[in-house]
Amino acid sequence: MKMAAPDFARAIDIVRHRHRRTAIAVALASVALIGLGASKLIAHDPVVAAAPQPPAVTVALPVTRQVDEWDDYIGRFAPSKSVEIRPRVSGALTGIFFKDGEIVKQGQLLFRIDPRPFAAALAEARAKEANALSSVQLAKSALARATRLIADDAVSAEEIDTLRANLRAAEAAVGATQAQVTARALDVEFTEVRSPITGRISDRRADIGNLVAGGEASSATLLTTVYALDPIYFTFDGSEALYLKARRDGDAAKDRVEIQLQDESGYRWKGRIDFSDNRLDPGAGTIRGRAIIANPGYFLTPGMFGNMRLASGATRAALLIPDTAIGTDQARKVVQIVGKDNIVATRAVVLGPVIDGLRIVRSGLAPGDRVIVEGVQNATPGSPVTPRTASAATIASAAPVQSPDSAAPIAAQATFSATR
Repeated sequence: MKMAAPDFARAIDIVRHRHRRTAIAVALASVALIGLGASKLIAHDPVVAAAPQPPAVTVALPVTRQVDEWDDYIGRFAPSKSVEIRPRVSGALTGIFFKDGEIVKQGQLLFRIDPRPFAAALAEARAKEANALSSVQLAKSALARATRLIADDAVSAEEIDTLRANLRAAEAAVGATQAQVTARALDVEFTEVRSPITGRISDRRADIGNLVAGGEASSATLLTTVYALDPIYFTFDGSEALYLKARRDGDAAKDRVEIQLQDESGYRWKGRIDFSDNRLDPGAGTIRGRAIIANPGYFLTPGMFGNMRLASGATRAALLIPDTAIGTDQARKVVQIVGKDNIVATRAVVLGPVIDGLRIVRSGLAPGDRVIVEGVQNATPGSPVTPRTASAATIASAAPVQSPDSAAPIAAQATFSATR
């Protein structure tokens, strides 16, 4: 069925009119939605346009405490005196008067050598002395008689001179025999071997009945040894850098030392430096030193190993901050501080050892600086932050324990002073 042309054109106009009204309605709806959204945005505009808050950080002032700084050394204990007990005379051992390893006193009898041969030699020397004394008396009597006869010209001057010479010879013989008596008496005395010092004795090297040789030290028989243990020495080797540092500190350190044994957690043993060698070992670059330690109970024994710390300078005031607050900027150590305007700044610092989680700051900080101790990752130099104040000591106690800085010649460790 064919449609007339006028009817077809009218149908096309109707369709176009409907599409136009639909497009207008869609456009009006879009405008309405846009207007609604804009009104909502305008209603909430203060929240969206507000600037973000600065990041929050925790700050703390440095802790000021009196501290002692120490340098570390390693060494061993040695006796303050060491004596090898050797006999002065030869003979058979007839007595031993100590127990192996006990403490002996100075002058205590240790060994006895058979004294009978030496007693006989002493008696012989005394007899010779008596004979010489008799010769002196005889010579004196002869000279006295001759002297009385000089006035009568009964004796010649030559005879008088001879008598006087005989008297002098007799007196010299008395001196020789008296010296022999003294020597033989010493031999008898040397048959009793006594300890020359107080200390701990080693075990005996010869038993009763053995023949021992006396005389020079190289040839005499070694009977035992005695070590003086109170006080006791602690010997150690120090590097040239530590030696120079100790010399520059001078008397300020007062040569105070503390020693820790291998099974101890603290430094229990106290003492002082009493000797340093007169030269450095050119091969090792070290110098030998010695400390003296009181040992009244004889607990410390020669050969024991120990860790020693030597006071590095006098007790002084120091600034300390939590070790966790310290960062690294290439080759230097830095901390972040917050200024009065809450702007972050970076400070380069020179550090010392750690005490209970607090790091000593030698330079770079002032007592009033607010150091960022928590939230360092949120702080950017030159940017504002929101600081929250806390105690540096509290932050340090909650932080993990850090190992001490062992770089010499900076002090390896430090302690809070007992008098503060």
